[in-house]
Amino acid sequence: MNSSSEYLKFVNDFSRVLSDLTNNKCFSNIIFLCIGTDRVQGDSFGPLVGYKLNCLYKCTENTEVIGDFNNLVCARNIQKVIEEIKNTYKNPFIIAIDSALSKNNNTGEIIVSNKGIYISNTTIGKCIYVGDMSIRGVVGQNTCNHKCNMQILQTIPLGTIMKMADITSNGIYNVIEIE
Repeated sequence: MNSSSEYLKFVNDFSRVLSDLTNNKCFSNIIFLCIGTDRVQGDSFGPLVGYKLNCLYKCTENTEVIGDFNNLVCARNIQKVIEEIKNTYKNPFIIAIDSALSKNNNTGEIIVSNKGIYISNTTIGKCIYVGDMSIRGVVGQNTCNHKCNMQILQTIPLGTIMKMADITSNGIYNVIEIE
């Protein structure tokens, strides 16, 4: 699939899911919760999208980007970030954005879902569910072996992640026109 068809697929998927979930509902804010770290290349999709969205959505009301290279949101602090969101916003619509390993070999695919995602928090020993919808950038195939998965996350080409982040951030910006 070429870049323009990948972009159109993302825009169509994102606008359809967003419309279905927000139709006839009122939310105080749209929050893009961009999860990941810059310490592991394959896990940088979320913060990279957050960085790009912060550049696009400067000085806009009712839109918040949480998680970028300056303020990472990851398994270590996700619980605290969720509590801050609950305490700060009355009725937000949260779009969780994160990297993913998939069962299939579909690296480079951007998956838009009408559900949130589970973040594994080893500090408290449980998974945390976050988001009203999610966007996941597939960075490799899940081997079901932690050591092999970490190697995959370390060796994913940065260009693949950049391309997915460009498609995602530009697609979101063109679907959600904030004035």
